[in-house]
Amino acid sequence: MRQLPFRGEGEPNLYTVSQLNTLVRELLEVNFPEIWVEGEISNLRRYPSGHLYFTLKDASSEISAVMFNQLSSYLEFQPEDGMNVLALGTVTVYGPRGKYQVEVRRMKPAGLGKLQLAFEKLKERLKVEGLFDELRKRPIPVLPERIGIVTSAEGAAIRDIISIISRRYPLVEVLVFPVKVQGEGAAEEIAHGIELANLYHLQKEKIDVLIVGRGGGSLEDLWAFNEEVVARAIFHSKIPVISAVGHEIDFTIADFVADLRAPTPSAAAELVVPHRDEMAGRIREVLKQLAEGQRARVEDLKVKLQMLMSSYAFRRPIRRLSEHRQTLDHLTGLLLRAYRARERAMRERLRALLGRLEAVSPAAVLRRGYSVIENEAGRVVKSAEQVKLHERLSVRLHRGKLTCEVWGKEEPTSGA
Repeated sequence: MRQLPFRGEGEPNLYTVSQLNTLVRELLEVNFPEIWVEGEISNLRRYPSGHLYFTLKDASSEISAVMFNQLSSYLEFQPEDGMNVLALGTVTVYGPRGKYQVEVRRMKPAGLGKLQLAFEKLKERLKVEGLFDELRKRPIPVLPERIGIVTSAEGAAIRDIISIISRRYPLVEVLVFPVKVQGEGAAEEIAHGIELANLYHLQKEKIDVLIVGRGGGSLEDLWAFNEEVVARAIFHSKIPVISAVGHEIDFTIADFVADLRAPTPSAAAELVVPHRDEMAGRIREVLKQLAEGQRARVEDLKVKLQMLMSSYAFRRPIRRLSEHRQTLDHLTGLLLRAYRARERAMRERLRALLGRLEAVSPAAVLRRGYSVIENEAGRVVKSAEQVKLHERLSVRLHRGKLTCEVWGKEEPTSGA
């Protein structure tokens, strides 16, 4: 350490501001030549020179920090405000302002930052390989007959998906491939569930679309859907895949690979099937367009006939005109009969489809004399084992509801 001038004996030492800052800087650099500091980045500023200026803070303190461009260019991640980091550097003093700071040499994410770094690295690598290429993604069938679902058998996601699909389009068949969706081994189970669905698709019955997902959670909870094994299973799936992971703000690697991303499991259920009323409306619209097209064709033929009849060539040969008129009348009759036959067939098909929809409607079941029994919690009672003596039940009929009290019950016999 340099020797600073001092005054004569009995007189206090006198320093200039520059001398004092220099002394403090040397004391700090000698005692803190290289230390690790953990803190949250705030007030991050990037200068055109490439230098980074920011503050590292914790719950009660903060310290200024700087990272010069020759070092910041080697960072493996993009620093952002709010990011928790581990910074290696020297404690020093910036002389012109007398402000002490950390000159950072190395920096890496801490805690969740490590997961984010792993996410960005895998995302970039899979993107380069072409797993996110939009050209390879397949359209989702408009009217699927069989839907596969890869998710937890116990979470809210599966209940929401099945409830919405049953309400919108009850004719579709749903197959569930239950898997673990978080924790150790979850990624491998999800990938295996996708493979099992594809095996069923290839060896048994066709699955038109596959929903892969779970409900919301933290970054760690959703992490299984950021694993490479899940991404590659989706990529190799022979079935079009809809990813439905977490909430609308959550994005996972699975979302980028899937043929379609749904913001939530409930949204996936709405995307995968049309509403039965919407479908009936589409059929009616098709019938209307067909009828209008046939009528327009007939009107077009009439106009052409009138033009021919008014032309000079057809005014004189009356006999030939009569023959053509008879031919035209015959063809018009054939066309109208064909149109009416097709219209009748389409109407019969519409009635059949509406009949099938009506047959599976809960209201239709009630009209046939059946009833729905619910306990006080609003849950449907399916067995005598679910109720207790003197418990009050609600009985929903085709017209109205009854409130009943249980005075006796018969337990189901074994094997029943």
